[in-house]
Amino acid sequence: MKIKSANFVISNSNVRLCPNELIPEYAFIGRSNVGKSSLINMLMQKKSLAKTSGRPGKTQLINHFKINDNWFLVDLPGYGYARVSKKEKKTFQKYITDYFKEREQLVCAFVLVDIRHEPQNVDLEFMEWMGENQIPFVLLFTKADKLKPQVITKQAEKYITALLSGIWEEAPQYFITSSSNNTGREDVLEFIDNINEQYFKATKK
Repeated sequence: MKIKSANFVISNSNVRLCPNELIPEYAFIGRSNVGKSSLINMLMQKKSLAKTSGRPGKTQLINHFKINDNWFLVDLPGYGYARVSKKEKKTFQKYITDYFKEREQLVCAFVLVDIRHEPQNVDLEFMEWMGENQIPFVLLFTKADKLKPQVITKQAEKYITALLSGIWEEAPQYFITSSSNNTGREDVLEFIDNINEQYFKATKK
């Protein structure tokens, strides 16, 4: 997939105010320091599309970007650690939940995980919640440039093993990525392109 256009549309904290166009939507979410904004900018090849910050927890709204005029990329607030008050965290965690439960246009979520770390309970619990609520998602392992190839494989396998030891009968699909060297960009965009193709074929019937 070639990215011909990537434009910010709206930020809000109410899922009912999200765009009402019936086109495919892909949500990006992960812990607050996982490198989500950098990855989005890498995928879109735009340095400042998503706002990056040295302070974890910067994203606190539902952010819609229209890509190639035929699908939406949604940048969601991180879960887990963020330098915000408990009241603020509770508020935006609620509209994350509302978004996933109510957003009919969502066709797939990308759950970002820092591949440098051991499996984290906060990530596993969030993915378990996604599974229980039948929300389709794939894993995006980030910051792969920080590790050697053989270590990357071992780290990914640890996460898959941890998932299969829980509620999962089959592990979700995953991609290895790095915003620093474009690792995984073509694979992720091809994945989105294939789903879009199926989506538009189905809507024409």
